[in-house]
Amino acid sequence: MTDALAELERLVSGMGPEEIAALDGLLSEELSRAFLPNPGPQSAAMASEADILLYGGQAGGGKSALEIGCWFEAHHSGMVLRREGTQLDGLIEFCKQIGEPKFGHFVGGNENVFKRKDGGRLRFAGLNQPDDWRKHAGNARDYFAFDEAGEFLKEQVFSLIGWLRSTREGQRCRVILGSNPPRGGDGEWLIEEFAPWLDPLHPDPAMPGELRWAIVVASETEWVDGPGAYHRGAEDYEAMSRTFLPAGLDDNPYLRDTKYRAVLQGLPEPLRSQLLKGDFLAGREDHEWQVIPTEWVRLAQERWNAAPPKRRRMLALAADVGGGTGDATILSALHEDNWFAPCEEVKLGVGADAAVFPSLIGTRMLQSQKDGADLSVDGTGGWGSGVRSHLMTNHQVKSEALVFSAGSNLRTSDGKLEFANLRAQMYWRFREALDPVTGDEVMLPPDKRLTAELTVPRYKVKGVKILVEDKAEIKKRVGSSPDRADAVVMAWQRRDAAANAAIKAVAPLVKPSARPSHAGTGWMR
Repeated sequence: MTDALAELERLVSGMGPEEIAALDGLLSEELSRAFLPNPGPQSAAMASEADILLYGGQAGGGKSALEIGCWFEAHHSGMVLRREGTQLDGLIEFCKQIGEPKFGHFVGGNENVFKRKDGGRLRFAGLNQPDDWRKHAGNARDYFAFDEAGEFLKEQVFSLIGWLRSTREGQRCRVILGSNPPRGGDGEWLIEEFAPWLDPLHPDPAMPGELRWAIVVASETEWVDGPGAYHRGAEDYEAMSRTFLPAGLDDNPYLRDTKYRAVLQGLPEPLRSQLLKGDFLAGREDHEWQVIPTEWVRLAQERWNAAPPKRRRMLALAADVGGGTGDATILSALHEDNWFAPCEEVKLGVGADAAVFPSLIGTRMLQSQKDGADLSVDGTGGWGSGVRSHLMTNHQVKSEALVFSAGSNLRTSDGKLEFANLRAQMYWRFREALDPVTGDEVMLPPDKRLTAELTVPRYKVKGVKILVEDKAEIKKRVGSSPDRADAVVMAWQRRDAAANAAIKAVAPLVKPSARPSHAGTGWMR
């Protein structure tokens, strides 16, 4: 007798007749099911009420099993699709494995369908060509599953969703998109259509499994407040709910203890980050006029992760002050070794008293300041001025006002170009500092939103001057403001002043003959 059976016998021996009957009924019900989801994300996906569910991210999270099992458990007329029809073999084999002969049988050839004994049908098909979806148009189904959804075109997916319906009483209709991060430009739509979960710059981020509602008008997705009909133009559009549930190798008991993890770890970047970590932003191509290359930020974060833990003197603390009590203020602290601490977010809430806003932010800066670090504040708007005034009036502490629109008399490191304003100077100088060949070995914390914000600004050259997008332009283009990025480049801007102040502070303690000679800013490297 196995250990499991012995344990079961021990448990049953201590039960009464009613408990045994209940257990027998439960076991009978479970044995009558074709598919039992794994506890965790797979079970949550089965129970999700979303009309359109994106599931996965990492490789090995049980996407294919969920797609097949969901039809067996809750649907009647379904369709499972791959971009290439030749890639359906694994899905069909799993369907046959859990369904035959108890629940039905699979018919290949031209049909390529699993026929359930109760009349249910699950069709398998590929959409090799962009317009292959037309072959299945007009056939109403209560279930669609797109395996490796990031390989499909947006038109293919949303065109077929147009036939998601059923006349069966009580029949639920839904779509499952099982996918790793897209590995090509064709799949970029996936990030856009699930932006509240996947885009770090989305102004209203969503939690995994949280329902959000959207309508699609003229192929454009519009996020709405909730379920119901929304009038646009001359038509009413019914909102459909969406959600995203991340799943990975650790959630799959059948794969997590195998050598599959080692296989994923050995993949080249960005495929490694896409499949092992489920990083939907890995591998995205930089814009031609992007100020800071994404790869340079990634390398700076790798240095941060590899840096030995030790006490580092804080040199500069910069505050990108929110425009009122409803917006967050971001604090960024630069330490010795060009090491940045994780950004600190200070959000007071809409109900906070605006009159005390400057004192609250100023006090928070003093609480975060260490080692007499240089303090600087975004001086472009009025809120930063109030914070500076509070620091000086109430604490006799000076802070620098960095006005992004102020002029600049500096040039790029090669001396070829000038800067249109201080904003262009700060961002470009930080770009130069991140350069893996000639830079300053900057170490940045692994913060996805910071990565997105640092890599979102674009530039253009007017004559001999570099001009970088301002906050308003960026917010209009992507929907949110690069506050973390602004705070980081502000702290870097004050590095030299902070370093000089640090030298002066320790100078009286050092004998003249022992004082180091520091030329420019090279001593920080």
